[in-house]
Amino acid sequence: MGRPDAAELRAFEAASGAVAVDAIVSAAAKLLIYQAFIEEETGFPKHLARRVHDLYFQPVHEEFQPRTMWSLSNAFTSAFKELEPIPQYKATAKLAGFLQTAQPS
Repeated sequence: MGRPDAAELRAFEAASGAVAVDAIVSAAAKLLIYQAFIEEETGFPKHLARRVHDLYFQPVHEEFQPRTMWSLSNAFTSAFKELEPIPQYKATAKLAGFLQTAQPS
C-alpha cells in the first residue's frame, strides 16, 4: 500500500470536512430542539420533542432532506399539526420568534 497521491488527499479532506460540518449542524439542531422543549419557556408541548427530532433527522418529504433552518421549522410545524387547533395555533405563533432568537451556545 503506497502513499496517497494529492488527488486522494484532497478527496479525503473534502469528505472529512463534510462530515465535520454535518456533525456541527446536527448538534446545533439537536440543541435548538432541546432548548425549545426543555430550557425555554415557549410552552411547546414537551411530548412533541421526539417527533420534531424524528421529522428533522428523518424527514418524510424529500424537499426537507437538507439540514436547514427551513427544514427544522418544518419539523416543528409538522409536529404541531398533531395538536388540537388552539394549541397548534399558539405553538405555531411562537415558533418564528423562538427560531429567530434561539442561538445554540
